[in-house]
Amino acid sequence: MIKSMNILYKSGDGLYCNLTNRCSSACKFCLRQTNMAVGEVDTLWLEHEPDFDEAVAQFDSFDMSSFKEFVFCGFGEPTMRFDLLIRLAAYVKQNYALPIRLNTNGQGDLINGRHIAPEMAGLIDTLSISLNTSYPEKYNEIVRSVYGDKAFDAMIAFVKEARKYVPEIVLSTVETAITKEDESRCAEICRELNVKYRIREWID
Repeated sequence: MIKSMNILYKSGDGLYCNLTNRCSSACKFCLRQTNMAVGEVDTLWLEHEPDFDEAVAQFDSFDMSSFKEFVFCGFGEPTMRFDLLIRLAAYVKQNYALPIRLNTNGQGDLINGRHIAPEMAGLIDTLSISLNTSYPEKYNEIVRSVYGDKAFDAMIAFVKEARKYVPEIVLSTVETAITKEDESRCAEICRELNVKYRIREWID
């Protein structure tokens, strides 16, 4: 396995932030099971977890005026490093005024042992959360969370709480990973939660 310290990496018109390879889930369709290269880097497997100064130092390698958003998304679950994530989000807002998106499995409250959504206020502009299925009994079969049956309800509860603090929330499923009936049920859940629904492309 090739490892590096690609903490920040470019993908499209966004600058992405890879803080950890640890994750509370082991999703069946996870990209990292088949690929190392993402965006413009050859690997997102980290030699070690970065600290604040290591992450900030990499901003000098990029023309920040060329990006339309900053995204917390790597080979692990970003909220595993939530305290660092929030500190970096504040740094980005203060220095570059970019909109910030957090891609997450929605298990951050379980991971951190507290409600983390209030700490996102004024920092995180968009949450992209992996819904994966409308069926609680199938959720852990797909994501294989370390929290077992607690994970689905915790994710839904996180969405409800986050709506108070984050302007835009998008719940997603992966194309071809579930049935059309399940997709319809997911769309209904999103309507009830008053959030957006997105079907992500399957990446092999």
